[in-house]
Amino acid sequence: MKHDTITPYNSQQEKKEQVAQMFDNIANRYDLLNSILSLGIHKGWRKKCVNILKTKQPKFILDVATGTGDFAVECAKLNPEKITGIDISAGMMNFGKEKVKKLNLDHLISFELGNAETVNFPDSSFDAIVVGFGVRNFQNLEKGLSNLYRMLKPNGQLLVLEFSYPTNVFIKAGYNFYFSYIIPLVGKLFSKDTRAYAYLTKSVKAFPNNEHFVAVMNNCGYKQTSYKTLSFGIAAIYAGSK
Repeated sequence: MKHDTITPYNSQQEKKEQVAQMFDNIANRYDLLNSILSLGIHKGWRKKCVNILKTKQPKFILDVATGTGDFAVECAKLNPEKITGIDISAGMMNFGKEKVKKLNLDHLISFELGNAETVNFPDSSFDAIVVGFGVRNFQNLEKGLSNLYRMLKPNGQLLVLEFSYPTNVFIKAGYNFYFSYIIPLVGKLFSKDTRAYAYLTKSVKAFPNNEHFVAVMNNCGYKQTSYKTLSFGIAAIYAGSK
């Protein structure tokens, strides 16, 4: 799969090791840059995901590729018993730990080093699993999704929030310009790791979005799969159950 071959650096390291290094390098500016580059609308996207989960009333939630914990914090509004955030970047999670402590959520949200493909929580551990802008970084997409499926409880819900690729010709042209020129430029101005934002562009373009990603989910065993595009198609929410 083309997605699996896109890496931040031209090195001999595995993709997950390169991605971990990349996020460690930009961790101190990640939240600021995320808000600037998405014009703040990523917060509204996460709220939509959490609203979808309300009817499920999940008690145990896994936040994969948690980063600095924004999705986990949003999921706290569901009044679960426990939220576990995993990420391959210790640097990102260090900022997440500080964030949840300031919000007095450290009794509810915990962080662990791990990735979707190899994390070894017991079978049927979670009522819901969320992934925010992280599936593009899986080293092996199907292996990661299959492992998440294993850890879901029966009837449990997977929600994936990810950048997509608009189909409208005018939106697509603006999107290409923004991702190809503006994002790398802003990343260069604010971050010491310019390749991180070049990787963002490449990984979004290579990702099997919309119905293609739903097909991958189906191949991994998920039921009741669907996707909903957001903001003229620049992002999408994917849903599936066990």
